[in-house]
Amino acid sequence: MAQHAILRFEKHKGNPARPLEAHHERQKEQYASNPDIDTSRSKYNFHIIKPEGRYYHFIQNRIEQAGCRTRKDSTRFVDTLITASPEFFKKKSPKEIQAFFQRAADFLIERVGKENIVSAVVHMDEKTPHLHLTFVPLTQDNRLCAKEILGNRANLTKWQDDFHAYMVEKYTDLERGESASKTGRKHIPTRLFKQAVSLSKQARAIEVTLDSINPLNAGKKKEEALAMLKKWFPQMDNFSGQLKKYKVTINGLLEENQQLEARAKASESGKMQDRMERAKLESELHNIQRLVERIPPEVLAELKRQQHCRKER
Repeated sequence: MAQHAILRFEKHKGNPARPLEAHHERQKEQYASNPDIDTSRSKYNFHIIKPEGRYYHFIQNRIEQAGCRTRKDSTRFVDTLITASPEFFKKKSPKEIQAFFQRAADFLIERVGKENIVSAVVHMDEKTPHLHLTFVPLTQDNRLCAKEILGNRANLTKWQDDFHAYMVEKYTDLERGESASKTGRKHIPTRLFKQAVSLSKQARAIEVTLDSINPLNAGKKKEEALAMLKKWFPQMDNFSGQLKKYKVTINGLLEENQQLEARAKASESGKMQDRMERAKLESELHNIQRLVERIPPEVLAELKRQQHCRKER
């Protein structure tokens, strides 16, 4: 099976860096939105570049030191994900895995400047080892300009080409993946797949509770459903907001799903599997939407009333 080195960027504008920091630096005891995290293995995570303090303070200090003016829509930091196909890491020792990520980090350090890197941490506590490298997009002449550093789609393709060429010098089995310029689609972050699965599982549990409501237990079961929905809805709102920029990609998933299921039986290519995963996300979204549509009006009204009261406090 083909093995690929993977490099992905996600730009962050006015959003605070705290949630990202809590995830990258494993500062929470539980990660309900990401069931793949095995906290018993978090002790094996390691830094290539340790953060000097809080992410926000580092980012703000670098921007101020450079004398940059910012707007609400300015990209203040970039989260970079580097990994490889799961098969690539099989039978590799911790030392070999560390060497792979060190080389990958060196590629970025050369491009964006070590002084602009907030943190570079490797997660060994999920299914596939991966590196999160967060940096402030400052140009050599001290301008905050992610557009100049990352560029447009053509520039991002060159980033991928250069990254593959750099990594393949040492890891000759790695192949260049299919570029977004050819697929015409944005990459849907892995975390959104995981959030969709988690939300869908919660939705099914809520549906079971709703199905069990009858005249004899209506009060108790409605309270139980309401408690579950109060926990579920804020996560759903956050998830829905993140999905908006991937709307075009997601809308095309079901249209190609039937063709892919037939072709997947005769194909083991990485890109086929990737597309099938995209189709699975659409299925999870339908499960979630089905729940929203069948919530009893009185339960939904009570939920909204309680949320409104909480905001006014």
